[in-house]
Amino acid sequence: MRILIILSFLVASMLNAHSQSLKVMTYNIRLNTTSDGVNSWPNRKDKVAEVIKKIDPDAFGVQEALHDQMQDLLKALPDYTFVGVGRDDGKEKGEYTAIFYKKSRLKVLKSDSFWLSLTPEVPGSIGWDAAITRMATHAIFQDIKTKKEFIFLTTHFDHIGVEARKKSAETLALTLSGMGAMPIKPTIFCGDLNIKPDDEAYALIKQKSNGILKDARPSDNTQGTFCGFEKGKMDCIIIDYIFHTSDITIEKFEVIQENDGIYYPSDHLPVVATITITL
Repeated sequence: MRILIILSFLVASMLNAHSQSLKVMTYNIRLNTTSDGVNSWPNRKDKVAEVIKKIDPDAFGVQEALHDQMQDLLKALPDYTFVGVGRDDGKEKGEYTAIFYKKSRLKVLKSDSFWLSLTPEVPGSIGWDAAITRMATHAIFQDIKTKKEFIFLTTHFDHIGVEARKKSAETLALTLSGMGAMPIKPTIFCGDLNIKPDDEAYALIKQKSNGILKDARPSDNTQGTFCGFEKGKMDCIIIDYIFHTSDITIEKFEVIQENDGIYYPSDHLPVVATITITL
């Protein structure tokens, strides 16, 4: 009898722990451009939606999504809505760096977008030596189940400007560690950073946050995230990340390699973490 009680307690504890966890993701879905030919958005939008459904994240950041792609995802994923704006005008023009979230699980307490430049409040502004406009979107969420609050920020660093990537890393690290206007809360910081783990900008994220921001990727995991569309055509490289504060525990980290045997749904792979907020 005693053993049965103990087993029942353990099972209940495991189920309760599972209900407390959240799944978060970052996914560069690649913009809608006819130059991608067979891999242009109309030919793969259903594949992208299906892989998201299969992963079933509670919140995920997307990069490179144009307005029509945002609308396609909303239509295909009715359990979700999003916060975010187009980077060119702060409305619907240009790529979104946005956050989708499950309406049944998360409530937005506050959200905003800003530009990675010396004038972060100016839509379309370009920072430092960046080739194009870059931005970040953040939200303060409340978990409807647990009532716990956390910050989720997603971004897309420049692919050309070395100084822009360093300054972007420094700016966001300082902001998320309490040096900016954002409150200190459990935090997920994710996106396509266009940096490798041995780049100076990567080190700056940890240094400028005083070690508050940690990489969710286990140290022995070397799985790349940018692979191009065609499976096996190039060596995948790590440029997409999920960082977190120490009051968030990473239960599981995954780079999802879903493909149809020839092509991936996007030229980037989804990066996923199952988390528990311990604060």
